[in-house]
Amino acid sequence: MSKFEYVKLADAIASDISNGTLRPGDRLPPQRNFAYDRGIAVSTASRVYTELLRRGLVVGEVGRGTFISGDIRRKVEMPSEPAEARINFEVNYPLLPQQWAMIAKSLAGLERVDALESALRVSTSTGTRSARNAAAAYLARKDFAPQAEQIVFTANGKQSLAAALAALVPTGGRCGVEALTYPYVKSIAARLGITLVPIPMDELGARPDAIQKAHREAHLSALYLQPIIQNPLGVTMNATRRADIMRVAEKLDLTIIEDAVYGFLADDTPLAALGPDRCIVIDSLSKKVAPGLALGILVAPPRLRESVMSAVRTGGWIASGHALAAGQRLMADGTVAELTRLKRIDASRRQQTAARLLAGYQLAADPRSYHLWLTLPPHWRSQTFVAAAARRGIALTPSSTFAIAHGHAPNAVRLALAPPSLEQLDSGLRTIVSLLGTKEEDLDSTE
Repeated sequence: MSKFEYVKLADAIASDISNGTLRPGDRLPPQRNFAYDRGIAVSTASRVYTELLRRGLVVGEVGRGTFISGDIRRKVEMPSEPAEARINFEVNYPLLPQQWAMIAKSLAGLERVDALESALRVSTSTGTRSARNAAAAYLARKDFAPQAEQIVFTANGKQSLAAALAALVPTGGRCGVEALTYPYVKSIAARLGITLVPIPMDELGARPDAIQKAHREAHLSALYLQPIIQNPLGVTMNATRRADIMRVAEKLDLTIIEDAVYGFLADDTPLAALGPDRCIVIDSLSKKVAPGLALGILVAPPRLRESVMSAVRTGGWIASGHALAAGQRLMADGTVAELTRLKRIDASRRQQTAARLLAGYQLAADPRSYHLWLTLPPHWRSQTFVAAAARRGIALTPSSTFAIAHGHAPNAVRLALAPPSLEQLDSGLRTIVSLLGTKEEDLDSTE
């Protein structure tokens, strides 16, 4: 069958999706059955399904089959804008009732004429010396003490990730990432012309042997990893795994982009402590403080600092002077440190509530984390479960949003525990437990 003929078959299915003949959640037949019904080779059916996956029209669930996607407009499965749900378990920004008074106290005086005159001047990728000093001091932890000269700023964590990728991976190049990972890396890489190569994981995170295999087959330019409280699985690498990862990176001459955005919830040693010349650390104030103060921070090795600064400038990712001034105050006077302490307590309390209410179900979570990974019972599928929860006013994120490889999303959902109030958390989890015990076909017959 020619390329145009198998594309025509994919186009026909796309048309059925567009006109409503096939609806989100509908299951396509197994490829062998599809091939038999149309009198084509199984290999050709595989090409049709691969084309549908490439277009984002279908999603695959391991061991369950291929299903029509919930959003046919997306070519890259990505989180949407924050849902207008009664209870939001989707977007993970922890906010405490007492934090606003703390932030206001820290920023008092920033409205003065002399403070504004300084804050509203043209900013640069490295900000001011005082801002760099404050960031370096705040980020320092056990065995890791970045120098102020290593600090580069962006407007938020996503821009820090984009700048690090742009500095390390050429257009058309490849970056190894955990098979399930932070969703926005997919769209950022696509816009930069970078191919992401999924690295298989185990209970400790990315596997060193899998990194070596991926590099042999795809010649990676860099790695993007979340070694501490990984999103979405909550995995934290132990000391042995961190050392093994660094040995592999040294052997293959790979630089690691270490995402430390959730690292504030734990005291584990970062990868950069083991290989300071081998890691670019990216961080942000959005979760530590608030999403409206999303100052991005990069810690770059001296050999890469100029490349990172150039990427920030050319990408238009420079932080505003006002955000720098606010971030500097919050870090220097201990406000961020105190918010970190309080949010650690809050996260632990929420995890305890979730573990109690979801007892008996398969969970993956760090007890210090603000999110958890819930494997669904066999009678549910990820996207259908998300849709059923949405009808009850609960927003969740399906596994396909985090999967790098099309068709390799496990049958699971991520729950962000930070957004709901404690009362909503209890109520929402109880609703989820009730839904888990209900069979999908029972809902179809009654709703």
